[in-house]
Amino acid sequence: MKKPGIINLFLPMMLLMALSVLAACGKTSPVEDEGLIRVGFSQVGAESDWRTANTKSVTEALTEENGFELLFDNAKQHQENQLLAIRNFIQQGVDYIVLAPIAESGWNDVLQEAKVAGIPVIIADRQLAVEDRSLYTCFVGSDNLTEGRKATQWLEEELQRQGREDVPLHILHIRGTDGSTPQLMRSKALEDAVASHPGWEIVGSLPGEFTDAKSYELVRDFLKTGVNIDVIYSENDNMTFGALRALDEAGISYSGEDHLIIISFDAVRDALRSCLAGNIDLCVECNPLQGPIISKLIKELEAGIQVPKETYVEEAVFSSDTLTEEILSKREY
Repeated sequence: MKKPGIINLFLPMMLLMALSVLAACGKTSPVEDEGLIRVGFSQVGAESDWRTANTKSVTEALTEENGFELLFDNAKQHQENQLLAIRNFIQQGVDYIVLAPIAESGWNDVLQEAKVAGIPVIIADRQLAVEDRSLYTCFVGSDNLTEGRKATQWLEEELQRQGREDVPLHILHIRGTDGSTPQLMRSKALEDAVASHPGWEIVGSLPGEFTDAKSYELVRDFLKTGVNIDVIYSENDNMTFGALRALDEAGISYSGEDHLIIISFDAVRDALRSCLAGNIDLCVECNPLQGPIISKLIKELEAGIQVPKETYVEEAVFSSDTLTEEILSKREY
């Protein structure tokens, strides 16, 4: 019997291997098959209830079901972590970068790198201080200066209602993370108001860093000095919660007649409950539900539609005498 030659034995195998290679070369990655838009999202951290709601809004909007592949990074309150995350996103060749910046400055170099790579950058929540606005595509977030002005206008009107407009006013100011847009703008609104009201005085300015624990410690220690305060102007709800704990421990009333006035920002559900109970006088909303807007803007950019440079979310103001259970029951965060 004649034995088959080596060429005859291996010819079918070689043919199968060639077909496999051709098939592999024509194959695309799962992301390419599905046409997903790859988005890298650098988030500040998880320092507050507001931030948790903001992260949830973005991650729920940028899902595979909605046409996205999301790469999420938690910077844990450190700008250097955000710079590293953005450079990693650039190396991974994402289609878009969403950045919620910890501070306003320090972004020129990394944004220039993203621009050279041809990756559009969407700024979320907080503004940037850059000379070249072409380094980012657009901004989505709050008008923090307007928020602050709503608060100081309400305070002026409330004092008039109480007949206290001519009485000296001592304000304890609890600042958010220094250098961030909410801190800079909400602080500016208060400082402008104090400058235009001769009887108003900021008797203390504490760096609460947007956290309950830090605010509690600072307010607790400040109260031990015995300095009189009539108003607490707290730049977010979590710092307000810390301040209220310190007031409770010191036995200082913040409800009832001639009480200490509490002004807070963000208007998360727990703060609104406290407002409804009369423990917080004013909650100025900072809307964290930015995810759907970011999703919409990216899809418009994909379609070649020019988007606005700045998009501001809708926000309201809630006072203890206007807030209702019905409003609270419809709250998403």
